Amino acid sequence: MSDEPGSPNPFEGFPLFGDLAKLFGQAGRGVPWDAARNLALAVATDNTTEPNVDPLERIKLEQLARVAELHVSNVTGLPASVTGRGLTVLPVTRGHWAQRTLEDYRPLLEKLAGSLGAPDAAAAGSGSSLPVDPDDPFSDPEDQLAAMLGPMIQAMQPMMVAMTAGSMVGHLAQRSLGQYDLPVPRPRSDELLILVRNLDEFGSEWSLPPDDLRLWICLHEIAHHTVLNVPHVRARLESLLSDYTTKFRNDPGALEQSLGDLDLTGGPESLARIQQALSEPGALLGAIQSDEQRALQPQLETIVALVVGMVDHVMDTVGAKLIASYGMLTEALRRRRVETAESDRFVERLMGLELTQAVYDRGAAFVDGVVERAGEEGLARLWESEKMLPSPPEIEAPGLWLARIDLPDPDDT
Repeated sequence: MSDEPGSPNPFEGFPLFGDLAKLFGQAGRGVPWDAARNLALAVATDNTTEPNVDPLERIKLEQLARVAELHVSNVTGLPASVTGRGLTVLPVTRGHWAQRTLEDYRPLLEKLAGSLGAPDAAAAGSGSSLPVDPDDPFSDPEDQLAAMLGPMIQAMQPMMVAMTAGSMVGHLAQRSLGQYDLPVPRPRSDELLILVRNLDEFGSEWSLPPDDLRLWICLHEIAHHTVLNVPHVRARLESLLSDYTTKFRNDPGALEQSLGDLDLTGGPESLARIQQALSEPGALLGAIQSDEQRALQPQLETIVALVVGMVDHVMDTVGAKLIASYGMLTEALRRRRVETAESDRFVERLMGLELTQAVYDRGAAFVDGVVERAGEEGLARLWESEKMLPSPPEIEAPGLWLARIDLPDPDDT
């Protein structure tokens, strides 16, 4: 919103909304990440002071991680470390995890904010097309409310992106066990974050052996770290995530549509419905999936299926040998991931990740099919170059992938 002379003021006549926009709006100034960090910390910790992690936890986890790193490297034939100096496992509090994760996800979230920076003309036309006079006693009250809130929401959008990011990362911190609950590449580093408090709470809920659970999470995080840091795997996934987050349609009419059917004369019930509509991040952000994103989805699902399928294969190969209670642990943890909270699902949708059971099954079937036909040596060909990554049809039919990679390269003839 501009303060230059002659610029239209959408809040003229609505001083309350104008003041709110001045307080929270950051138009033209970028996303207010300090506000996002503060909210992430508040949500992650429930506004309480967290005790420091017991130093003995780090010693215990690093011992287990050394065992896990050796076995993961033996199975994959890949280095777990990106620096060559070995991995460091860092047990952290929820607040530490939230702030670190928000910073790691920041490039993607800034791309999302950029894609929502200018209204989509076609989308804008899908909302209320006629101007509404708030002083007209005969105008529809729902239209009046939408007319007042719409410009305010648009002006406050950078803050909305920040608040959404802070809230979703804060909620993730309350549930995540490590840094790869979502298979999103992080900045290149050999430091792995483990949320011991969440690990202990989950283990207690399911009566799982604490040491076995710690070795399981070390294997899980190191397997993800190893696969996601294969250069061409990382490049493909980062490129697709970046493309997806920059191709949202910005529909400022989304909020109006959310409010359009509300009956404002229904007393407390109506107020509760308004509050529910305003708490829906998709409506507030105006983030609408575009045709370009729908076209990207099969490619994104393919690389994600490959990553999670490969991680599960490594886990099953190594874990069954190292962990006595591996079957019980795996059943509990795999059930946990398909019973994801709605707040986590929203994070997945913003990034284009659909971590449904079908995606895990597709990845597992591909890896199992390759191993059955060509052994571990055939599976290892995935790591040769980007050309070796499966296409969407090939992830469904590993025989097609094996047939293609065994064909002579036309560039070599």
